[in-house]
Amino acid sequence: MADRADITIIGGGLAGSEAAWQAAERGLRVDLFEMRPTQMTGAHTTGLLAELVCSNSLGSALVDRAPGLLKEELRRMGSLLIECADTSAVPAGRALAVDRQLFAQIVTQRIEKHPRIRLVRQEVTEIPTVFSIIASGPLTSPSLSAAVAKLTGMEYLYFYDAIAPIVAAESINLEIAYQAARYDQIDAAPGDYLNCPLDQTGYMCFLEALLQAERIDLLEFESEIEQGVRAGAEHFFEGCLPLEILAQRDPLALAYGPLRPVGLINPRTGRWPYAVVQLRQDNLAASLYNLVGFQTNLKFSEQQRIFRMIPGLEQAEFTRFGQMHRNTFIFSPSVLLPSLQHCQRENLFFAGQITGVEGYAGNIATGLLAGWNAARVFNGLAALTLPVDTMLGALCHYITHASPQDFQPMKANYGIMPPLEDSEVRGRRNRAVAFSQRALESLDNYLKGVGEVR
Repeated sequence: MADRADITIIGGGLAGSEAAWQAAERGLRVDLFEMRPTQMTGAHTTGLLAELVCSNSLGSALVDRAPGLLKEELRRMGSLLIECADTSAVPAGRALAVDRQLFAQIVTQRIEKHPRIRLVRQEVTEIPTVFSIIASGPLTSPSLSAAVAKLTGMEYLYFYDAIAPIVAAESINLEIAYQAARYDQIDAAPGDYLNCPLDQTGYMCFLEALLQAERIDLLEFESEIEQGVRAGAEHFFEGCLPLEILAQRDPLALAYGPLRPVGLINPRTGRWPYAVVQLRQDNLAASLYNLVGFQTNLKFSEQQRIFRMIPGLEQAEFTRFGQMHRNTFIFSPSVLLPSLQHCQRENLFFAGQITGVEGYAGNIATGLLAGWNAARVFNGLAALTLPVDTMLGALCHYITHASPQDFQPMKANYGIMPPLEDSEVRGRRNRAVAFSQRALESLDNYLKGVGEVR
C-alpha cells in the first residue's frame, strides 16, 4: 500500500489526521493508517478519526491564555482540525468545547474526501522504511509499541490518564442545578455551564464516600495507582488526576480545585455555595453534559451511587462512566529534533501525545508541524524549527530538550517560553498579553521568511 504513497502516516487521531491533511495539501500522496474499528483500544468507542476520548474542551479560547494562543497560532497556520472544532463548537464560556461526535464526523469526512489521502483501516505493526509520521497516540498497539521501543533503544515512558463521566441532560434536576458562566465570566453567556451546589455537610459526605469507594482493579499497576507515586517515569499526569486521588491530598483539595465555587452565585440563595460541581455541554443538541474535572477510576456502580449524592444529580442517567487508561510516550529528548524528525532518520517523524505533548491543541499542533516538515523534506526543502518564543516552538523545544530527570508530558503554558525582555511589564495578565503578542508577531514574521504564508 505504501508503494503508491509518498508518505505513510500511522494513527488517525488528532495529530495523524492533521498531519495527513497538511502533507496532502502540500502535494503529497498520503496513506493514513488507522486500526479502528477493526481493532479497538480500551478508551475509544467509535471508528471515527480524531475521536476525543477525554474531555470535549480544547481549553481557553482567549488569545491571552496559553491554550488560546496555541489555537490562534494554529489558525494562522491553516489547521484543519481547529477549523473543524470552530465549526462544531458548543457553549463553554471562554473555552473552545465541541460536540465530540460532530467534530469527529467532520474531520473524518474531510479526510475521506481529500483526493490525495487514502484512509487504510489496518493495524501497522512495524515502522515503515519510507517517509513516515508515527502519530499512533498514547494507546499505540502492543506490536507497534515494541517496534518503536526497538527503534528508540528504550522502553516507553507512561502515565495514567482518566476520563470523566457524561450524563443525560434530561436527568439533571434543574430545580436544583442552576445556569452560570464559569467563574462568573461577565462577557460569557449565562447558561454555558450547569452548576450543582453543595453545602458544607453535603460536601463532607460526598468526600467521605469518595475516599471509601471501590476502584477498578488495574492488576499489577494497582499499587502505583493507589499510592499515586512515581515509579521511574510512571506517574499520573497532574492535569488529569483522578478525583479520588486528588481528594486524598487534603479534605479541601476538591473545594479549592475542580469544585471551586468562586463567582458562581446560586440565584436561589444569592450566595456562593460551599462547593460546586460543574457540568459542561457535550453536544450541540444539549442532550449530554460532562462532569467537569471528574476524571475517575471508581467502579461504575460506585460512580452511579456516589455521583448521585450530588444535588441535582440524584436521578442522573450516565451515558458514559469515567475510566482510566495508561498513556505511553517516548523519551523525545534523546529521540527527536525540534522539527519532530527522528535524530537518525530524516524521513521519519513523530507527532501527537506519543511525543510527550499534552492537551488536544498540542496534539493537533505537532501533527501540523510534522505534516509540514515531512512535505518540505520530501520536496527537498529544509525542515522548519519554529521560534521558541512561539507557543508551538516552545512546546517542541521543551519535549526535545528537557532533562531526563524532569521530562514529563507538557501542555501549552507561558512557563516554557523565553522570559520577556521588557522587565517593566507588570502583572500576570499584562505579562500574558505581552507573551501572546510577541509570539504571534514572531510567528507571522517567521512564516513570511520561510515562505509558509497562508
